[in-house]
Amino acid sequence: MATLEIKDLHGSVLTEDGAKPILNGVNLTVRSGEIHAIMGPNGSGKSTLAYAIAGHPKYRIDSGTVLLDGEDVLEMTVDERARAGLFLAMQYPVEVPGVSMSNFLRTAATAVRGEAPQIRKWVKEVKQAMSDLDIDPSFAERSVNEGFSGGEKKRHEILQLDLLDPKFAILDETDSGLDVDALRVVSEGVNKYHGKGGKGVLLITHYTRILKHITPDYVHVFAEGKVVESGGAELADELEENGYVRFTGKKEAAAQS
Repeated sequence: MATLEIKDLHGSVLTEDGAKPILNGVNLTVRSGEIHAIMGPNGSGKSTLAYAIAGHPKYRIDSGTVLLDGEDVLEMTVDERARAGLFLAMQYPVEVPGVSMSNFLRTAATAVRGEAPQIRKWVKEVKQAMSDLDIDPSFAERSVNEGFSGGEKKRHEILQLDLLDPKFAILDETDSGLDVDALRVVSEGVNKYHGKGGKGVLLITHYTRILKHITPDYVHVFAEGKVVESGGAELADELEENGYVRFTGKKEAAAQS
């Protein structure tokens, strides 16, 4: 069983005015086969946690540890973290002009798998994954995310998730900007990945609408840079009903369309 352990993690975001502390002692353990939802208001540090684990240079770890099967993730380079089994689906996927999706995907798969996939098998694998996500086959020859709509970018994030097959997926507000149909397709992609067995999911979201499609084993409330309460799916229902005021003292609706 694979395990991702976050212990007393403190971190900062690097700005023009210096480092701004954001994470304030995060403790969280995700095991293979589990889906954990992190919910919280704007500015609570949810995305900072995701990017800090993935190794984004804008985010600095001040103290604490992140262990993947006992190995220190924070001592790894970004590509080493990916090869070790971490995957980050970004809230705002970046465009990579001049690099086709097909070349990008095969290069990434080669790096993660340690060898280039056999062409015939790979082409079949990609076509099936694109079909499952209702992605037009012509997108394979387009530059990565260039000119894509928000929903198309999110579908391609889940396409990468399916093909790279990591141990743990960190999904940073994957539901952001999706219409009803795109939300359903993306959710089905996440469930398909999780259904392969032995996969852990850390799902970061503001709202409960994606949790109607992806059922979490655990729900964590994130406020002021740390987990302040944990529970089952019923905790998400409470947040939808009452918002985060109990944890922040501020009225902010948890579930909006």
